[in-house]
Amino acid sequence: MAAFAQFGSDLDAATQAQLHRGERLVELLKQGQYKPLTVVQQIVSIFSGVRGLVDDVPVASIQKFESGLINFMEEKHQALMNKIAEAKKLDDDSESQLKAAIEEFKGLFQN
Repeated sequence: MAAFAQFGSDLDAATQAQLHRGERLVELLKQGQYKPLTVVQQIVSIFSGVRGLVDDVPVASIQKFESGLINFMEEKHQALMNKIAEAKKLDDDSESQLKAAIEEFKGLFQN
């Protein structure tokens, strides 16, 4: 779709939103060499992108956002991280807590 968009065709709002979200997801999936994220850290990161919680964060700031979010989660919401690690899945309660925690961090995040 991104290659198609380069031809300058008029794209509807839904297609543009999908492309913009895809750009952010690509940035979230990047990991530093020899610095892999844990499974729970990956869950937090990917959840924020897939659920559209970073759609309003500039693409250039996504990696900074992700790093800050992971640090925030480990400092302020370690119990939730442990719960996700132990359950090995996201239930409805964990999802709502995770979404609230990400929204809390977004309020603190500065580009």
